[in-house]
Amino acid sequence: MTTLPGIEKAATRPVAATAAAPCAPFTIRPLTAADRAPVHRLILATGVFAPAEVEVALELIDVYLTRPEQKDYCIYSIVDATDVPAGYVCFGPTPCTEGTWDLYWIAVDPAAWRHKLGSRLLEFSETTVRGRKARMMVIETSSQPRYEGTRAFYTKNEYVELARLKDFYFVGDDKVIFGKRFDS
Repeated sequence: MTTLPGIEKAATRPVAATAAAPCAPFTIRPLTAADRAPVHRLILATGVFAPAEVEVALELIDVYLTRPEQKDYCIYSIVDATDVPAGYVCFGPTPCTEGTWDLYWIAVDPAAWRHKLGSRLLEFSETTVRGRKARMMVIETSSQPRYEGTRAFYTKNEYVELARLKDFYFVGDDKVIFGKRFDS
């Protein structure tokens, strides 16, 4: 399993409950092979991702789990007190850039949405990449109506729409690129 130097300690710290979302503690830790099936189930449970998207998410998980030497993907699970994943995040440095990182995937089991685990995973990702001298995080998503909640989530977490590529995925489905700068 690959982790970035200097973030192992942060990766295993409990994620405390907040006043807005009282709950049992959740812990963010590196994804393990035992997490693959539960993460697959929660990705499907969101009801957002198309079959091809689910396949790509699983391919990245498999790369992360089977190629410990790779440095492209950092994948973490947020787990409950019984060590069952309630969400996951995948991010990595953008190739051929200095200080730009991509958030590739973030998903939370709908049964756990009330705990604001998506925001916690996003905050964890931002803290992690800032520790690696990130200047910005970039996120790509679809303009389709089923992603309306996703786009609102990014906006709520202070990401701004940087670009929109019309008809990118197919006619009527734009690629929407969000970003957040860390180098004020």
